[in-house]
Amino acid sequence: VQLQASGGGLVQAGGSLRLSCSASESIFRFSYMRWFRQAPGKTRELVAGISSSSNPFYVDSVKGRFTISRDNAKNTVYLQMNNLKLEDTAVYYCNVLKSRFTGGKDVWGQGTLVTVSS
Repeated sequence: VQLQASGGGLVQAGGSLRLSCSASESIFRFSYMRWFRQAPGKTRELVAGISSSSNPFYVDSVKGRFTISRDNAKNTVYLQMNNLKLEDTAVYYCNVLKSRFTGGKDVWGQGTLVTVSS
């Protein structure tokens, strides 16, 4: 499977963006799809994930502001980001958790840059 992330851009603090992650094949069999981010000079961190049954989870820093969803019919996972803060600036990556359907390896998209300005 290949992943294509899009939707990043420049936004003012308090604004919103919606990221999309389009997969090259059906995503319904993937147990978890996730969004990570990597800020300059920092390690990549998990932001949110969603299970095959559409149960979401979030890191504390984005709870109440970000919403992850998946559309299996469109093979796409979304990350709606509201009330963006300066510290949300990062490259965002979508990810498929490794499974037998991915050859036992995590799959990563190419990343999309989100820049939040004051």
